[in-house]
Order: sequence, then structure tokens, then C-alpha cells
Amino acid sequence: MATYKKRGFKPKNKAEEVQLDEQNSTTAEVFSTLDESASKTEAWVQRNQNYILGAIGAIAIAVLGYLGYNEFIQKPKEASAANELFYPQQYFDQALTSETAKDSLFTLALNGAEGKYGFLDIIEEYKGTKAANLAKYSAGMTYLNLQQYDEAIAQLDGFSSDDEVLGAMAKGGIGDAFSQLNQQEDALDFYEKAVSHSTNDYTTPRFLYKAGVLAMNLGQKDKALGFFERIKDEFSSAQEANGIEVLIGLAQN
Repeated sequence: MATYKKRGFKPKNKAEEVQLDEQNSTTAEVFSTLDESASKTEAWVQRNQNYILGAIGAIAIAVLGYLGYNEFIQKPKEASAANELFYPQQYFDQALTSETAKDSLFTLALNGAEGKYGFLDIIEEYKGTKAANLAKYSAGMTYLNLQQYDEAIAQLDGFSSDDEVLGAMAKGGIGDAFSQLNQQEDALDFYEKAVSHSTNDYTTPRFLYKAGVLAMNLGQKDKALGFFERIKDEFSSAQEANGIEVLIGLAQN
């Protein structure tokens, strides 16, 4: 094993010669240890190279599989589902503005027609897609309008969204369904969830108002007062603020 020796250096006396020998010896030991470690590592790699290559291959296959699935399966599936969602959504929108055949249009939105999927078909056939998730929201609201409250709760509870308005509307819709089922405590809980989901000028005062009125009916005046005062202080221009002073007065008595 070669050792490091400063070029041109010669010990001047016996003490320096001993010191130099000790340094050379220590350096040799260090390099020897490194050589042994490297040899052991190489031996370990050689013994386990099949496992190592197998693990690397598995990771590569998983990554390529994910990319391939996303590109060639998931993306086309998303596009197809979004296209299918267009048709039942039309029936749903028509039902909201129709003066007569509301129930029939809502039923068509749920079940489809003329060979086209309804919300329930999309939920079943396109699981895991964004369109199927949105279909759960629309199906829940459809059931709510059809006064099928248990089904409305089931669909809306399966819907998830980071969108401030849709997320709050889904929670509030569950609250409405529970209210119609005369499960007032559950209804109040979901109205509060709708309020806490986000703050915006549309859903927040809407569900603060519903929560306040329901809390009053349940004899929870302090909680109702807090809801009504938030409408007054934060959403004074909202429709729900009309007459809010009267409700505040009732909650204070």
C-alpha cells in the first residue's frame, strides 16, 4: 500500500523521523480500511445485483405504467366522461327553469334518454373521473328537487370539491335534506359545515341564515345570534341581510 510523503521532505532528526513513520502508518491504515470497505461493498453488490436490478426495473415499470395509464387510459376516459356529462346536465338545467315538466326532466337527467347516459350511468361507468364526481353533485341536487332526501344525502356525501361554491352547496344541500327529514341537529351541523367550507358572498350568508333560523327553532339562541350578527357585519349587502335586525332582536330576547 502506497503512503503519502511530502515531496522533498527529509526528517532533520530522530524525533521527526519517528513522527513521519507514525503519520505514514496511520495514513496506510486509513487507506487500507477504505479499500476493505470498498471491496465489501463491491462483493455485496455482486451478490445482490439481481435483486438491485429487479428493484430498479420494478420502479421503472411502475413509473412507465403510471405515465402510460394516465396518457392512454385516464385522459381519454376523462374526455369521454366529460362529453357524456353534457347531455344530462342539459336536462337538469332545463328542469330548474321549467314551469311544468320539472320532475320528468329531473328523471331524464338522472337516468338518461335516447341512448345517452344520465348522471347515475356516468357515476357507475366512469368511476374515478372528474365528470363522475361532478355527476354525484348534480345527482344529489336532482334527488333533492325530487324530494328523495336519503338518495340526495348519499350522492352529495360522495362528492368532493375544492371549489368554494360547489363544496359549500353540497354541504348545504345535505343540510336541506336532513331538515326535510326532520333531523334538525344533523341539518344544523351541515349548515355549519357549509359556512366553514369557505367565505364568499353567495353561499356564506345563505347558509348562515339557514343555520341561524334552525338554531332559533332548536332553542339555541346564542348560536343563532352569532350567525345573524355575522350576516349583519360581514354580508350587509346580501339578500339575507334584509330584516336581519329583527332576527338579531329575537335571538337576544
